[in-house]
Amino acid sequence: MDSSLRVGIDVGGTFTDLVAFDEHSGETLLIKLPSTPRDPSDGVIQAFTHLSDSSQGQVAVLVHASTIGTNLFLGQLGLDVPRGALVTTRGFRDVLEIGRQRRAELYNPFFERPQPLVERHLRFTVSERMSHEGRAITAVDEEEVRALARAIGEANVETVAVGFLHAYANPEHERKVKAILERELPGTVIVASHEVNPEYREYERISTTVVNSLLIPVVSSYLQRIKERMSEAGATAPVYIMQSNGGLAAVDVASRLPVATIESGPATGVAASAFWSRMLGIDNVLSFDMGGTTTKAGAVIDGRPQLRSEYEIGGNVHGGRIVGGSGYPVRFPFIDLAEVSGGGGTIAWVEGGDALRVGPVSAGADPGPACYGKGGEDPTVTDANLILGRLGPAGLAGGEVRTLPELAERAMERKVARPLGIPLVQAAHGALEIVNNHMMRALRLVSIERGYDPRDLTLLAFGGAGPMHGPFLAEGLGIAEVLVPPSAGAFSALGLILADFRHDLIQSVMKLASHMDRQSLEEAFQALEGEASRLLSSEGFAADQVVVERQLDLRYLGQSYEIAVPVLQTLESTLSSFHLRHRETYGYAAEAEPIEVVNARLIASGITAKPRFDTAGATEGTSPPQASDSRRVFFPDTGWIETAVYSRETLLPGNRIAGPAIIEQYDATTVVPPQWNAAADEYLNLRLRRRND
Repeated sequence: MDSSLRVGIDVGGTFTDLVAFDEHSGETLLIKLPSTPRDPSDGVIQAFTHLSDSSQGQVAVLVHASTIGTNLFLGQLGLDVPRGALVTTRGFRDVLEIGRQRRAELYNPFFERPQPLVERHLRFTVSERMSHEGRAITAVDEEEVRALARAIGEANVETVAVGFLHAYANPEHERKVKAILERELPGTVIVASHEVNPEYREYERISTTVVNSLLIPVVSSYLQRIKERMSEAGATAPVYIMQSNGGLAAVDVASRLPVATIESGPATGVAASAFWSRMLGIDNVLSFDMGGTTTKAGAVIDGRPQLRSEYEIGGNVHGGRIVGGSGYPVRFPFIDLAEVSGGGGTIAWVEGGDALRVGPVSAGADPGPACYGKGGEDPTVTDANLILGRLGPAGLAGGEVRTLPELAERAMERKVARPLGIPLVQAAHGALEIVNNHMMRALRLVSIERGYDPRDLTLLAFGGAGPMHGPFLAEGLGIAEVLVPPSAGAFSALGLILADFRHDLIQSVMKLASHMDRQSLEEAFQALEGEASRLLSSEGFAADQVVVERQLDLRYLGQSYEIAVPVLQTLESTLSSFHLRHRETYGYAAEAEPIEVVNARLIASGITAKPRFDTAGATEGTSPPQASDSRRVFFPDTGWIETAVYSRETLLPGNRIAGPAIIEQYDATTVVPPQWNAAADEYLNLRLRRRND
């Protein structure tokens, strides 16, 4: 019987990871290669070529994740943002420029807001008008729109975003104008706001539409290039894309709505954490993904990733969060992440002659850390771990990426130790202490600041560098257990083949709950479910493979922001649930206040076939593991100490290892500090806990 492979490829800033799961044998193949930042598709094809050389199986499904959308607006692709136009209601030409009264730097008198993505002379207006109730006040003048189309054509733009006042209540005018523009401007990308974000708040809705329109040429061409190059490499399997909400979408859908894939790459790790925690029966985990460039932290509560409804693309990051008002708002469900410059390639440097800093600059994939021997001269977190013995001299990715201790020591000595007048070991340890504090701050953002006590959570540590740092972060946060999955270095890529398809659909309501009737609410949800059914059917899902969840966005009358709550059997019970959720979130509930229904929201999932992870056998009575080597490792409480080194591939369920110890595998290294123990469970996860003695 021929093998059938489910393949996930995750393009990171430093490494491109591939996971191939054989549905017949249950075996997993891992491939880790340096990324190709200028053209991420090169790294994808290189990984797939390695797979073809290593396996004779036929690829049944290929799922991909990348951050091409974010990188475009950060200027990291070597491409210019496409030239686009905006068509909006007369009098609202400057909506992108006015925005919201939010200052990213409150006390900086020289702060400048980001320039609008559409220049003013490319922002056109139409004399139409719709009321907030969806009633047409001023009809669209078709001749005016045709004249406007001629002006847009002369402006030589690639995309046009159409966003009218109150189109969330009635999109009729947007549909009419879009149809005229498509006839008059063939080959130009035309996007209307009701197709992207049919919610009230004009600035955020129009900003989201503009961002989506500008991403379409770049993302669609990238995805098409992936499909073509995969076909040339002999793969005829369908290609799917991870979205920012942790669900998958077909390439055609993602090409029309690329704004949904902006945080595609970071979302994969939290999606994998959610599946893994449910499989192990662990309700609440902190997802800690430390790669080569950044660290991503997220929370999984009751087996579900925590989400947020808005993101700012291209904004400034402070302490792991995008600074409000520094970027371009995008309204779409995103997995709630905190991201800091804390990867293996993050550079350590000295500021002002006497202050050690780590980040935000990264050595990336090229040239990479100094120890790679590829021309890098700056010391990084990877170099520090190598100097302290926590990372072995054999190299990474099974030796495919070599590590040269003498180059790491030379860079750390020249750039940090000598300028600060401190020993080399102190410089390396200081760099790790600083980056650990950065990463703990990210973990606090998604736990303590969201009302969750990290001491009640399990830290799920993955990424190439996550298992090296996980126990030290757990000690700082008071977390009792660190869980390291088997394929830790490629765990995010594994998340790609564990995810379901997901689409978030929304319809504006804007009524007091007391004025809502069950029939109108049911009609709204049925319309959304019909759209979801058509969408998932186009992606190959039958009705019995579709699961929907109804939600209402609710708020007390007069509030500015709403809370999404699941729809229960009656409207009254749903409102009671809102009061409870409001109390949990803000510490109080105003049960006597009227409640406003802002949106009806539908989460539609297409359930995919999941890989089956079998247990590896009994967990008791297993003989102690044998160390494969030993080396001197530096720990802050003990100094240098001879430390046993184990090969993770030889561990069996029930094996227990007393720290200090190093556990090496193809794609990651786990550090077990003194006073900690590690044990392999029935799924061959490593469970690290601090000893009580």
